This record gives sequence, structure tokens and C-alpha cells, in this order.
Amino acid sequence: MIKVDENYPVHDIAPAFPYRNVQLKQEVDPRQQFDILPELGRGTFGTVFLCRERNTNLQLAAKIVPYKKKKDRADAIQEIDIMSCLHHPRLIQLYDAFDYENKIYVILELVQGGELFERVIDDDFVLTEKACAVFMRQICEGMEYIHSQNIIHLDMKPENILCLTKTGNRIKIIDFGFARRYDRNKKLQVMFGTAEFSAPEVLNFDEIYFYTDMWSLGVICYVLLSGLSPFVGSSDMATMNNVLAGQFSFKYSSFDAVSEDAKDFVRQLLVRDGTKRLTAKQALQHKWLAETTAHDGTTELSITKTKLKRYVIKKRWIKAVNAIIALRRMGAQIDFDLI
Repeated sequence: MIKVDENYPVHDIAPAFPYRNVQLKQEVDPRQQFDILPELGRGTFGTVFLCRERNTNLQLAAKIVPYKKKKDRADAIQEIDIMSCLHHPRLIQLYDAFDYENKIYVILELVQGGELFERVIDDDFVLTEKACAVFMRQICEGMEYIHSQNIIHLDMKPENILCLTKTGNRIKIIDFGFARRYDRNKKLQVMFGTAEFSAPEVLNFDEIYFYTDMWSLGVICYVLLSGLSPFVGSSDMATMNNVLAGQFSFKYSSFDAVSEDAKDFVRQLLVRDGTKRLTAKQALQHKWLAETTAHDGTTELSITKTKLKRYVIKKRWIKAVNAIIALRRMGAQIDFDLI
């Protein structure tokens, strides 16, 4: 049985490479320096491949983002610019970047442990409240650093939290494609993200701030503790209405074994008024995280794990259906282009 190390601090192994200040290389073929190996996965903005640096044999990940429009290129460059200044053990690290033949190549640290939720539903993993606190503390550590650099992530969801290895307890926050720099002299509004994890101010197209990320962390924690999503509805519109109402409940069997401290932690994040939410720094000082080894949270959350498995399986199914729809649309577009 895999049981997360519930003691603090979380011990970090040496990084695969020292922190790097990356400058985008123009019209340089990355294949001169890297071997692009099998595909690892596909996302909204590009395809990720395993890759290896020829001179060092260092294994990395290469995200390849094709672009046709200037905006697509600008968005990819913005992500590189943001990642190049984020140097923290809780965040995926940028190794190199290229702009070559209408494609942006983003060379990244290789993270092989899989998505956090996929890890915790594994049959060999013992899910306890302490394990949840260990993971949430690391997420908040990463978020505190991101915010300290005047950056808002804006796409915090379970898929963007990976485990560094398949057996350790360390996490990495990934995907800064929606991230934005905060400028107090400019009003920042966005209309993107995943409705289930989006804060009310995003859905209302109100001004956003660092507290916008903290709402998303509250939703993630609620799901991790219960296997249930606090605001998800039968449609995106229903979900958005639930988020805007901001009403949620702990009156489910999943929460019977969850401490009042953990519930209070979630409660202080899922506040409609963003100015009243915990900041990342305050979250780390909350009793549930600050006294992780003190509270009795070693009981296995078996009901939560069962429901979390259903949650993850449903997400896989939705992702598969969306991928099929996208491929069909792409096929139709190709047919049209050939006419």
C-alpha cells in the first residue's frame, strides 16, 4: 500500500536541472539539440512529447504549439515569459524555448507521477485527511510564490496539479497558458477557465485579483476531501449559476470523517466576496495546514475515495467525448479545405 509521507517538511530531491532564465530562440531548429520522442499527451494548446537533450541525455518534455495567427503566437510567448521567472520547487520548470517553422517549442521539466487525482484513486494509495492536507499545503506554497511574483494562475484545477513521481508526495503546478501578470494600474478581467473551478468574479466578468486563484483552491480541496464537486450542475450554465450563488454543503456522508478544521479551511476559501477569502499566505497559517501533524487525520477516507474514482472516471469520459468531437470537426474542416 502506498501511504503518503505525512510528516513535514516535504523533502525535495535535487531538481533535474538548475533554475534557468530562458530566452525564446528564433528560427533555431530544436531538433538540432533535442530528440523528440513518443507523445505523452494532448492539451488545449498543444501536444506534449517526451524529449532528450543530446549533449546531456537529460530527459525532458516538449510541448509543441502550432500557430497560424499572431495572437496564438503571442499567447504562447506570454506563457514562456511568465514561466521563465517562476523558480520554485512546487512549479514545473522551463528549460528552453524555440520559435521555428510556425511552431512554438516549450521544453519543460519532465514530471512523471501523473495527475494528483489519478494518483490518489489508485488501489494502492491510502487516502487520509492528513494526505489531503499534505497535498493542499504544497499547492498553497506554490500559489504563495506565484502571487509573490505578481502573477495570477487563473486555471487552477486538478488536471493542472501533477505528482513529481509515482511514489513520492511532491506535487508540481503546471500549465500557465491562462496566467496573467497583475498590474495595479490596469483593470484585469478575463472570460476563460473551467466553470466548475472558476470564481464568481470570473463568471461575472468582474475585476480579478490574486484571490481569484484561492477560490479554485477551495473547490479542489472540497473535491479532494469528499469526491464531490461543490458547484457542478447538469450543464455548464447550471454550474455557473451554482458558482454565482456560492452555496455549498458539507451534509454528505463523505464529510463524516473529515475534521472541522478541514471544513473551516474550505469555508474560508469559498467566499463570494474575494476580499474576504484567505490569501495563500493566510491559508498556510490556517490551523488545518499549519498543524498538519497535530490533528488526528489518519483514518482512511474510503467513502471519499470511492466517490473520487467516479468523479475521475466521469472526467475521463467527458474528455474522451470532447476529443472525438474535436477530431470530427477537424476532419470536416480538412474536407472543406480540400474542396
